[in-house]
Amino acid sequence: MQFLKTLFWVLLAVVIAIFATANWHDVMVDLWGDLRMAIKLPLLLAITFALGFVPTLLYYRTKVWSLNKRIGLTERNLAQSPLTPPPPTVQRRTPTPQSSSPFEAE
Repeated sequence: MQFLKTLFWVLLAVVIAIFATANWHDVMVDLWGDLRMAIKLPLLLAITFALGFVPTLLYYRTKVWSLNKRIGLTERNLAQSPLTPPPPTVQRRTPTPQSSSPFEAE
């Protein structure tokens, strides 16, 4: 399985490298007013990807951190609290045998 993961990442890196070399030219980005910026296309795509990925990653890590904190607090509370005793058992009455015939005397 590790081999497949490594193969996947190597293939992804090769595809990104081929894309970057094939599209390595300047792109003009209009900022505001008359201000324009020349940037390489692969760099522009990497910055755009990072602007979308980093906030999502930060939100995910924050959520995992808070959930781990809550789980740890719950585990500590369970370890400190005494175990509750089991509920008492109810003794059932055994029914008295009744005669099957109404004519039998008791």
